[in-house]
Amino acid sequence: MPILELEQTVFPENLLTGFVEEQEEDVTEENSRSWWAVFTMARREKSLARQLVAQSVPFYLPLVAKEHRNRGGRRMRSYMPLFTGYVFLYGSAFERVKALTTNHISQTLPVPDQAQLLTDLRQVQQLIELDCPLTIERRLKPGRRVRIKAGPMAGFEGTVTARRQKTRLLIHVHFLQSGVSVEIDDYMVEPVD
Repeated sequence: MPILELEQTVFPENLLTGFVEEQEEDVTEENSRSWWAVFTMARREKSLARQLVAQSVPFYLPLVAKEHRNRGGRRMRSYMPLFTGYVFLYGSAFERVKALTTNHISQTLPVPDQAQLLTDLRQVQQLIELDCPLTIERRLKPGRRVRIKAGPMAGFEGTVTARRQKTRLLIHVHFLQSGVSVEIDDYMVEPVD
């Protein structure tokens, strides 16, 4: 099964693990950075990411492996954006304008709760690294908040929902009103007070 190579999904590599905190220590008005949800033109997430790397603009594009068959019937694996149409940019006003010059962006959306978005993106990235089978969930409904007690996802928080006789844990990206879900047994979670 041919595999299309995974492209760079986060720049710089430590963006979600320490880069943001390092940048906040050395802030002046002209280099002040913040998160932006960038809505791209149709199917241009990866090309935008390539251009952001070339311009040294920090970003995160969560990609997951998807298997499909090509026209010849061969099984293929490619990497698709987890949140279709979105790239998360962490940049100054100048870097945001540089990104806009790529002609891949339809709209930039300011993020009102910067810390919450960073927490959400870190959880999504950890789920991707754990190679969990993720399902996109749109327009999340309120539910009971829980925390996973044990296993490789211990400490993750989300909302439990029942879906097709299976229990799924939703990890929200609050800003997009979307999220991803992963199948989990109900005995592994505890309520968050």
